[in-house]
Amino acid sequence: MSRVIHTGQALVDVVVEVPDLPARGQNVMATSATDYAGGAVTVLVSAARFGADCVHAGALGTGPHGDLIRTALQAEGIVASADPVPDRDTGICVVMVEPSAERTFVTTLGAERQISVDSLATSDPRAGDLVCVTGFSLALDSTREPLLAWLPALDPDVVVVLDPGAAFAGLDEDVRAAMLEVTDVWSSNAEEAEELLRAVGSEPPTDLADLTTAIAPLLRGDAVAIVRDGPEGCAVHVGRETTYVAGFPQTPLDTNGAGDTHTGALLAEVAAGTPWVEGCRRANAAAAIKVTRRGPESAPTAAEVDAFLASPDRSTREP
Repeated sequence: MSRVIHTGQALVDVVVEVPDLPARGQNVMATSATDYAGGAVTVLVSAARFGADCVHAGALGTGPHGDLIRTALQAEGIVASADPVPDRDTGICVVMVEPSAERTFVTTLGAERQISVDSLATSDPRAGDLVCVTGFSLALDSTREPLLAWLPALDPDVVVVLDPGAAFAGLDEDVRAAMLEVTDVWSSNAEEAEELLRAVGSEPPTDLADLTTAIAPLLRGDAVAIVRDGPEGCAVHVGRETTYVAGFPQTPLDTNGAGDTHTGALLAEVAAGTPWVEGCRRANAAAAIKVTRRGPESAPTAAEVDAFLASPDRSTREP
């Protein structure tokens, strides 16, 4: 079975629930505050709970935040391949969650930014493995340069998966081009796909399937493109055909990590041999369950998704 390997930043999410965002210079009283393992961990936990063999190839610190990340990975049987970074702790991301489930982020930089070609190579990707890259890794020299040196040297049968994030479209054109040249799978939300098309001088289509189709030619070879649109579901372009996959709208409690949960579940399904379209249907269900739970580590198991899909009262949305 292929492995899911993530090269991105594992951070501690400090999640605070707030009634509203404060005005500039003002204060707001949070109703709760909880520390979670987040970032790349959310994708890996989701994949592991779907039965995938998972590896974190990024950097972890040696303080309490790094310890929290290591504990979360170990609890799910996820291997951290690189040695800890000495004398520096993992960074945090403050996540303010409003009653609507909208999230606002403030992120610090820590040991997770100290990677190298050698540290990435400890994950030892083999043909068929799925190697995940986040666009946030391309925003700073310390993570961009090792990644762009390491990725082109991988076995051509290693599948490189790009989760562009909000950062990718705003990167320098040469950085975007270098990453897209090694990308086999694109997985993003609709806004991120639209921003990339605008960055390359194209007007984004309004239809989700057309938007997904427009992304595919920007990638290498006969690439796969997945574009999510929250409760509306997603579209997947594979084998030169684009398919809309309906979502499962829920009343959200916390949308933090929903996209990462979708990505992890989908990659685990594909690693196990599930076709992309069916994998997307199951990933839509995983994300739907996740938004009804608090915290980025709350991805469902494959068995929970089975039960959800078998339930007669689950919600669906048709195109």
